[in-house]
Amino acid sequence: MTGLIILLAIILVTLFWGVGAYNRLVSLQNQVKNAFSQIDVQLKRRYDLIPNLVETAKGYMKHERETLEAVIAARNQAVSANAKAAPSDTGAMREMAAAEGLLSSSLGKMFALSESYPELKANENMMQLTEELTSTENRIAFARQAYNDGVMQYNTSREQFPGSIIAGMFAFKPVELLQSTESPEERKPVKVSF
Repeated sequence: MTGLIILLAIILVTLFWGVGAYNRLVSLQNQVKNAFSQIDVQLKRRYDLIPNLVETAKGYMKHERETLEAVIAARNQAVSANAKAAPSDTGAMREMAAAEGLLSSSLGKMFALSESYPELKANENMMQLTEELTSTENRIAFARQAYNDGVMQYNTSREQFPGSIIAGMFAFKPVELLQSTESPEERKPVKVSF
């Protein structure tokens, strides 16, 4: 009888341990999904601001049509890539990161060109849109950091014993971190000389 009670206690402890490990992985997986959704919300805000920014700049930057069209094309590509992205789809996440990198680069070129148009810089609408876009870029950066923190916690829990047993049994897949898509050339410090 004592042996049966001990065996039953071991089975119950193992069962509770398994349920706890499973629930922790589910909770972490949902945190990752939520963090990704927060990035999505900020990217949507960014995508909505860009056409207004380009429209405002169009009147002043008539000779820079190529740059403005590149910004819109990059925005459309980023919207398309973001629509397909899911935290568990490594390829789609890489495509989204690449499209976002291209969009950031295009916007950077547009802002650099706008510096040579003093009347555009002084335009109240342009200043407001630029401020909103800058604020949105900061929000995106914070959301990406939160996402990467959640992914790291989830992947660590998934890979450590005893979570790895439950993760294997219930097919909890690894999630990829959002990484910069900049080339080594783009990471070099910028030389400024006067």
